[in-house]
Amino acid sequence: MDFDPRDFDSRDESRLPDRDREPLDRTFDSREPFTRDLDLPRGLERELVRDRDREYTLRGSETRTLATVGAFRVVSSRDLRDQHDRPLDPRSGDLRHLREQGLVEIARVPGSREHAVALTKEGRTLLERHRERDHGGRQTFWDGLKREREREHDLQVYRAYERAAERLAERGARIDRIMLDHELKREYQTWLHERDHERPDYDGHPDRTDEEIREWADEHDLPYFDDEVHFPDLRIEYRDADDRWDHDDIELTTEHYRGGHASSVARSGFSCFGGSSLRIGGRASGGGGGGAHHGGLAEELWK
Repeated sequence: MDFDPRDFDSRDESRLPDRDREPLDRTFDSREPFTRDLDLPRGLERELVRDRDREYTLRGSETRTLATVGAFRVVSSRDLRDQHDRPLDPRSGDLRHLREQGLVEIARVPGSREHAVALTKEGRTLLERHRERDHGGRQTFWDGLKREREREHDLQVYRAYERAAERLAERGARIDRIMLDHELKREYQTWLHERDHERPDYDGHPDRTDEEIREWADEHDLPYFDDEVHFPDLRIEYRDADDRWDHDDIELTTEHYRGGHASSVARSGFSCFGGSSLRIGGRASGGGGGGAHHGGLAEELWK
């Protein structure tokens, strides 16, 4: 569904929860890790950016928006900020400028006041062509508004990240990058099937043994039980205050997590973040923090 400026109700901003209207701590910016290796404008004024046969103009807040949206694939306009640290308006300012240049696409989430923002292929290409080539373990960027049925869930992954990032900053940790579930799953599937082309009797099923799969899961610090590897919605990789590398795995839980799925999430050991319905008239699930918490940042996410 394409963005139509008529869908935006300016009164919606007055309905934002208090956290969305409060200024952020200017000493901490949870978006900084995604722009770290980019050679793009950082200042308050727009600057000319050349990309082969294309020209764009960007300022620092727009660079941060492109990188943040690319890292999470989709982010709500309410969670993005302009150069004055205000939520973005889909009809004007940074988002309108980026959309008119063909760098982002915007769509309203059906039944809600949320507007989902994603990179276009041109937006992702711009980021990829203006980053350090030799930076190891680089942040992956994504483009496209995909999986409309899961968009409500995906929009809240960034909000879970913001809470976890704030707590990590308070501990003196420095975030390096994030990995989404589909990136971890893609890595797993690549490994799972890497020997298939060598098998003359390949029948569509990988030849990895349970022991091999368990070892792969252990190497990647992922839980393996019920004969399968379990993946978090989000992995945050960081260097702690003692300069040691670590990560925090986060699962977004909603009111739809019940039965076996809820039990599996609890058993995984992931830090859990309680999501809420984005739909008009929807109610939060789990109130202050979701389901069971297990180590990591789980017990801090809503304190």
